[in-house]
Amino acid sequence: METLTNLESFVRSAELGGFSAAARRLSVTPAAVSRNVATLEANLGVRLFQRSTRRLTLTEAGERFFAAIRDDLQNLQSAIAAVATDQGEPSGVLKVSMSPAFGTGYVLPLLPDFLKRYPLVKPEWMFDNRQVDLISEGYDAAIGGGFERTPGVIARTLAPAHLVAVASPAYMKGRVAPFDPAGLSMLDGIVMRSSRTGRVRQWAMSNVAGDEMPAALSEKIVVNDPVAMCQLARLGLGVAMIATADALPYLERGELVRLVANWYADAGPISLYYANRTLLPAKTRAFIDFITARFQKERLAERFSGRLG
Repeated sequence: METLTNLESFVRSAELGGFSAAARRLSVTPAAVSRNVATLEANLGVRLFQRSTRRLTLTEAGERFFAAIRDDLQNLQSAIAAVATDQGEPSGVLKVSMSPAFGTGYVLPLLPDFLKRYPLVKPEWMFDNRQVDLISEGYDAAIGGGFERTPGVIARTLAPAHLVAVASPAYMKGRVAPFDPAGLSMLDGIVMRSSRTGRVRQWAMSNVAGDEMPAALSEKIVVNDPVAMCQLARLGLGVAMIATADALPYLERGELVRLVANWYADAGPISLYYANRTLLPAKTRAFIDFITARFQKERLAERFSGRLG
């Protein structure tokens, strides 16, 4: 009967394409991972990897074995984690990724109630404007929008990611508010250049009737961060296309006003991402259920909708 250590070393090496990457994931040495895999191959009497100086490649037998045990290994690890504490009470490090603005504005304020309910959970929350690889980077969950779905990852929609056109009352003073998105091009634009692609993103806006129209903002000011866009708009330097979630506090305080109120751009959903496991660790399941319930209670999906004028 193979040990869990040998099987996990094999699965992580197959997922990540190398012993070194698997070792970092497992917090052991590459030599230990290589030794565990070699032991597994010797016990099975079959070669699981083709080894080269650059990368590991699964053999045909390795591919079949990986497909057969991957989910079972995850389920077994989850079962062990679930019963490792008193009656499966959620515990352990909970590693979650989220963007700085959204995370600090909407998720971080929920932490006191979450920890009051689950005191044995230790949050390790990372605030970063990038898509993480849940499996290879060891995250339990991630919250964000526009993630590419990778195999083995589930996305649970929390709210829409709608963008709206905003400006400060001071900037609009003495100016005629545009009637439709085409009129936004006549104002000073605050736009964002993607750090990943290097391009300035321009949006098409829709209304509740299903009409669509480009919102071609001028490029008077270019930044690479949505928080900076909010602040520049608040300072009265122009109009910006900002996610409703980011703009909402400023709109509610009257520091920003929404332009072409019946129009919005759809950037997809804000989702909660987690690994596809039949039996999730108790800490991850508790986090998923807690966040989902609080988003519903606070009507964030409705409040983030750009369909509301």
